[in-house]
Amino acid sequence: MVPDWRELLYRAARPVLFGFDPERIHHLTLRVLAGAGEHGVGRAVTALAGGVGETDHEPVALMGVRFRNRVGIGAGFDKDALALRGWAALGAGFVEVGTVTPLPQPGNPRPRLYRLPADDALINRMGFNNEGAAALARRVMLARRHLPEGFVVGVNIGRAKATDAPAATDDYLAAHRLVAPVADYLAINVSSPNTSGLRALQAPAALARLLEALAAAGEETGFRRPLLVKLAPDLASADLDELLGMLCDSPAAGVILTNTTVGREGLRSPPALVAEPGGLSGPALYPGMLAAVERAREIGQARLVIMASGGISSAERASAAVAAGADLVQLWTGLVYHGPGLVGQAVRATR
Repeated sequence: MVPDWRELLYRAARPVLFGFDPERIHHLTLRVLAGAGEHGVGRAVTALAGGVGETDHEPVALMGVRFRNRVGIGAGFDKDALALRGWAALGAGFVEVGTVTPLPQPGNPRPRLYRLPADDALINRMGFNNEGAAALARRVMLARRHLPEGFVVGVNIGRAKATDAPAATDDYLAAHRLVAPVADYLAINVSSPNTSGLRALQAPAALARLLEALAAAGEETGFRRPLLVKLAPDLASADLDELLGMLCDSPAAGVILTNTTVGREGLRSPPALVAEPGGLSGPALYPGMLAAVERAREIGQARLVIMASGGISSAERASAAVAAGADLVQLWTGLVYHGPGLVGQAVRATR
């Protein structure tokens, strides 16, 4: 596909942006997007950057939620819901904020975010740094009346670093109580590689108990939000099949495929950079993500809503994810390497 002027302009600016610490640029991007979303001129400029016209939106109803289009922003980009109006102006159909924990936590020591330009990839070991579920819920609540119809806000919840494994469910329930009233759906993060022991919650029995507890909490409080489970890309095929089968018989409404990987196969970046611990995101995830989506559709049929997340860096890849069985797609690392115009390209490709 021939790059449009938005991507060409971003390519020209990227060397300057990449000259600064990646986490610093990330926070600056969020501040700019948040500021732009507060003003009419800023929203108009942001809409131009995203390249999504009003006629590009093709609404889709899933899990009882109406999305204005199939393209969203993956969790981890806007952990604290700082730029909701900006994401809406950019043309996304939804944003998944978080991962959020019940109480604020600083995350892992810096540096904890690395660019791998030779692979269009990132390595992060952020460790669920966030301002806490109460602060996030307040921001979502205040932003709601300013968001366009059909712009969906999902909230990704997780376990705090200091919480012992036996008490993990308590953390998810505490976060649920705070954010469910303002969320359109909840994503259950049991697959980040950056919180010790978290991935043990992907064991079918443990995950089934967690989902039952969250569903019961929704019934008790009256905030019955769709629950989606975010799975790791590093699961063996048999384990993935077992989990998908379990999810079909659980309160889960869907699955997010996938989180970042601890694998490092086939990368061209310098070995010292590749060896940094943390989760890898970018194009290396794409083949495995696509295969997982196909498998989820085969096993889940129409029972599970499927969000494709991992290596979607072009319109063609977004379209292929939907063709493989995804109902929705999420962007993240592709925005870092290709710029905001990727949103418009993906929206048009997935109509």
